[in-house]
Amino acid sequence: MQEVITLLVFAGFTAWYLGQPLKWNHWAGFALIAVAAWLIFLE
Repeated sequence: MQEVITLLVFAGFTAWYLGQPLKWNHWAGFALIAVAAWLIFLE
Protein backbone atom coordinates (compact mmCIF):
# COMPACT_ATOMS: atom_id res chain seq x y z
CA MET A 1 0.00 0.00 0.00
CA GLN A 2 2.89 2.32 0.74
CA GLU A 3 4.21 1.85 -2.80
CA VAL A 4 0.88 2.90 -4.29
CA ILE A 5 0.72 6.05 -2.18
CA THR A 6 4.36 6.93 -2.89
CA LEU A 7 3.91 6.54 -6.64
CA LEU A 8 0.75 8.66 -6.63
CA VAL A 9 2.52 11.45 -4.74
CA PHE A 10 5.54 11.26 -7.03
CA ALA A 11 3.37 11.25 -10.17
CA GLY A 12 1.41 14.23 -8.89
CA PHE A 13 4.61 16.12 -8.12
CA THR A 14 6.04 15.31 -11.54
CA ALA A 15 2.91 16.42 -13.38
CA TRP A 16 2.24 19.52 -11.27
CA TYR A 17 5.67 20.93 -10.43
CA LEU A 18 7.86 19.68 -13.28
CA GLY A 19 5.15 19.94 -15.94
CA GLN A 20 5.77 16.46 -17.32
CA PRO A 21 2.58 14.89 -18.66
CA LEU A 22 1.69 11.37 -17.58
CA LYS A 23 1.39 9.06 -20.56
CA TRP A 24 -0.66 5.92 -21.05
CA ASN A 25 2.17 3.63 -19.96
CA HIS A 26 2.43 5.44 -16.62
CA TRP A 27 -1.29 4.93 -15.99
CA ALA A 28 -1.02 1.27 -17.04
CA GLY A 29 1.87 0.74 -14.63
CA PHE A 30 -0.04 2.39 -11.78
CA ALA A 31 -3.05 0.20 -12.51
CA LEU A 32 -0.95 -2.97 -12.42
CA ILE A 33 0.66 -1.98 -9.12
CA ALA A 34 -2.75 -1.17 -7.64
CA VAL A 35 -4.11 -4.56 -8.75
CA ALA A 36 -1.06 -6.28 -7.25
CA ALA A 37 -1.59 -4.51 -3.93
CA TRP A 38 -5.29 -5.44 -4.00
CA LEU A 39 -4.43 -9.10 -4.63
CA ILE A 40 -1.97 -9.18 -1.76
CA PHE A 41 -4.49 -7.74 0.72
CA LEU A 42 -7.40 -9.83 -0.60
CA GLU A 43 -7.95 -11.98 2.43
